[in-house]
Amino acid sequence: MTELLLLCLAGGAAGLLNAVAGGGTFLSLPALIYVGVPPVAANATATLSALPGYLSSAWAFRGDMRTEGALGLRAILGLAALGSILGALLLIVTPGETFLWIVPWLLLLATLLFATGPLLLKVLRQRGGGAAGPVVSGAAILAVSIYGGYFNGGLGIMLLAAFSLLGHTDLHGMNGLKNLLSAVLSLISAAAFVWAGLIAWEQALILAVSATAGGYAGARLSRRIVRTDLLRWFITLVGAAMTVAFFVL
Repeated sequence: MTELLLLCLAGGAAGLLNAVAGGGTFLSLPALIYVGVPPVAANATATLSALPGYLSSAWAFRGDMRTEGALGLRAILGLAALGSILGALLLIVTPGETFLWIVPWLLLLATLLFATGPLLLKVLRQRGGGAAGPVVSGAAILAVSIYGGYFNGGLGIMLLAAFSLLGHTDLHGMNGLKNLLSAVLSLISAAAFVWAGLIAWEQALILAVSATAGGYAGARLSRRIVRTDLLRWFITLVGAAMTVAFFVL
């Protein structure tokens, strides 16, 4: 019962955080490892269980989504699909002990990116020369998608930074597109994880149901949050704590 409650709380909170700002994997991945799921399987399960939350958030933002810059939606989706496949295959061939060694470094990178996200976006928007061209934009989307296929943590802020590089300026539209791309990435990489037998189905179902509710609620509430800086600091602290915990363990 304690493990069930932990997974429900982690899934709901992860769905809400992913919809609003990202960082949900900081909660779902440690929760899965805590209840006994092996590290690589935990990462794969966290990716699959985040999918319903991404879909419900994307649906809530459906009226805001639009593409800007050098790449159209089809090109972005195609590059995201390719990157997620490459990232998922990379995870499948990674030994469990190696991944457990890599996880704290990935969490550290994701936490730093998340913490410096507003500054990163500001710098990208203030750069000279306008939006990046199709080659640079495509390379950015592909690189972020490979990362997302391999590790879901910190994906949201990396996608937002990539969209800024592409020339996007509408934050609500960027948030909706972020959730749509996250759903595509999770769907394709999760299919590879299912094929490889890496999914802990019982835990995935619990997380998925709670993440769906959290994702939709988060998308609805995101327009009403005034102090998003406090939310960002909270997620950053959670990420930092999880990073330290994984380095110690």
